[in-house]
Amino acid sequence: MTTPQERSSEIKALAHALGADCVGICAAEATPESRAFGAWLDRGHGGVMKYLERTRSQREDPALLFDGVRSLVVVGLVYHDASGAAPSGQDEGAARASRYARGDDYHDLLADRLRALAAAIEARWSRAFEWRAWVDTGPVLERVAAAYAGLGWVGKNTCLIHPDFGSYLFLGVLATDLDCAFDALLPDQCGTCTACLDACPTGAFTQAHELDATRCIAYTTIEDPGPIPEALREAQGEHVYGCDVCQEVCPWNQRRGLRVPEDPLGLRSRLEARSEWRAPELAWLLDLDEEAWRASTRGSAMRRSKYRGLMRNALVAAGNRCDPSLRAKVERFRDGDDSMLAEHAAWALARLCESDG
Repeated sequence: MTTPQERSSEIKALAHALGADCVGICAAEATPESRAFGAWLDRGHGGVMKYLERTRSQREDPALLFDGVRSLVVVGLVYHDASGAAPSGQDEGAARASRYARGDDYHDLLADRLRALAAAIEARWSRAFEWRAWVDTGPVLERVAAAYAGLGWVGKNTCLIHPDFGSYLFLGVLATDLDCAFDALLPDQCGTCTACLDACPTGAFTQAHELDATRCIAYTTIEDPGPIPEALREAQGEHVYGCDVCQEVCPWNQRRGLRVPEDPLGLRSRLEARSEWRAPELAWLLDLDEEAWRASTRGSAMRRSKYRGLMRNALVAAGNRCDPSLRAKVERFRDGDDSMLAEHAAWALARLCESDG
């Protein structure tokens, strides 16, 4: 008869063999952090992400994920590389795209690993078990689960920080009805540091450990399909898809001892930035039509903003660059049929005129 401790050890070994850089297990039960989720929603910090409200009860209490759920197996996959945590898209002429989205879609990559893990567990004990797997797509608070599974702590920037790997870490959760031994919660090691809070371009942190998503560049450039609030446009800078600033300034991501695990299965190579997205030129982005956008984002998380969203973001970036050479490219959208893009283009052109003067 396998004990819960033995079962946990074997599940972790299987997860590592399938490419996980770290793995931990916690109980499928409510925590002080998960119970606070509803209050965060009530403060309006979730914005237009209505799916969060629809799955509110399960996020507050993982015991409601499905009948009989007991354990959450949390796996992590590192997506930084040996170059460290240098800001992305800093080349002259380049826009800024969050590093997580510049290669193959991590949702597909990590979900495939989780399904393989479930199959390996069933094969190991020669019996089926109840499970559900999610990578940013299910009713579970991955970072909270990861912290309780001993993979790190949730930093003041609301990202999970692993003591060896930092915060550039994809997380996936396999919820199971298996009786497992659970890992210990690690202490918060942010100390008195407020680098992430101080550096946020839009002031999206209401306090340490709390993000108002509606002010976050990752939200306004990806999650919200509507106009970017004019009050936030200048602070967006030249970000065209997401934002890494609060991670780039984190001392845990800047230290020399930041580990890059071995990659025997070649998973990390699939996450490396594609050539066109390594330092995407703003002029190139503004020239894209929808067909070219589809080709350049095929199999990428960059698809989430859709073509219209990416063009909206690029127009704001153009206005912030104040480069007169972009004028004709911006005018194309001002004179187009899309009223939202036309309004963003007019805003950008006004700033280009200011730079001319």
